[in-house]
Amino acid sequence: MSHSVRVFPTREALAQNFAAILIKDLDRVEPDHFYTIALSGGSTPEYIFRYLAENYAERISWEKLLVFWGDERCVPPEDEESNYRMAFESLLQNVPIPDANIFRIRGEDDPPAEARQYAELVSSTIPEYRDLPQFDLMLLGLGDDGHIASIFPDRPDLFTSGELFEVVYRPDRKQKRITATGRLINNSSKIYYIVTGKGKASIVSAIVEGKSGSELYPASRIMPGSGHLVWMLDNEAASMLKVGKNQ
Repeated sequence: MSHSVRVFPTREALAQNFAAILIKDLDRVEPDHFYTIALSGGSTPEYIFRYLAENYAERISWEKLLVFWGDERCVPPEDEESNYRMAFESLLQNVPIPDANIFRIRGEDDPPAEARQYAELVSSTIPEYRDLPQFDLMLLGLGDDGHIASIFPDRPDLFTSGELFEVVYRPDRKQKRITATGRLINNSSKIYYIVTGKGKASIVSAIVEGKSGSELYPASRIMPGSGHLVWMLDNEAASMLKVGKNQ
C-alpha cells in the first residue's frame, strides 16, 4: 500500500499541520469553486475541530468549504452519539461557514431511505472522477478493530458495493449506521488518517507495515486511486512503527 507517514510530537502540532494543509488547499480553489471535505467522528477529530475553531476561525476561507460526513449513527442530530452534533458543537457553530455549505446525514430519518437520499445529494453536488463523486479530502479515524467510517471487519463486501452509502448494523452497540462505501472512499482525491494515542499504536503498526493478518482490517483496504494517502500520527500512535517516518 502506497502511503506517507507523518509523525508529530503532540496532538497540537498535528492539528497545526492539518490547519496549514487546509489553508494551502483552500488558497488554490478558484473563484466560484468549492473544496469538498468528508468529516469523521471520534475523539481525535473532535480535538482537531476544536483547535481549528479556537485558532483558525478567521484564518481559513470557510466559505469555500462544502462539508459532508463519511458516516453517521442513526440518531437525531442532538444525540450525544451524533457525528454531526460533535462537528457542529466543536467546529461548525464557531466558524463563519454558511449553513448552505453543510450537508449532514439525517440520522433521524429512515436509514435505507436516507442512505439513498444522501448518495443522491453527494452525486448531485460533488464533481465526478472515474464515474464516481470525488471528495477533495476524506478524513478517517481508526477504530480499535481496524474499522474506518462505519465499515467494520465483518463487512468486507462494502468495498465492492455498487452503492455510495449503505446501512450497517453494529451488533455490540445495537445501533444502525449509514456509511460511505469503500469505492467512494477510495475515489477521494486525498485521504488523511488522523490517529493519536498509545492505544492505537499496535493496530497502526500492523496496518502501516502490512503485518500478517492486517489484510482483515478494513483500514488496510484504503488505497485511493489518486495515490494520496497520508497517516498523521502523534508520537504515541507511532511508537511501535519500525518503518521510516515522515516520508
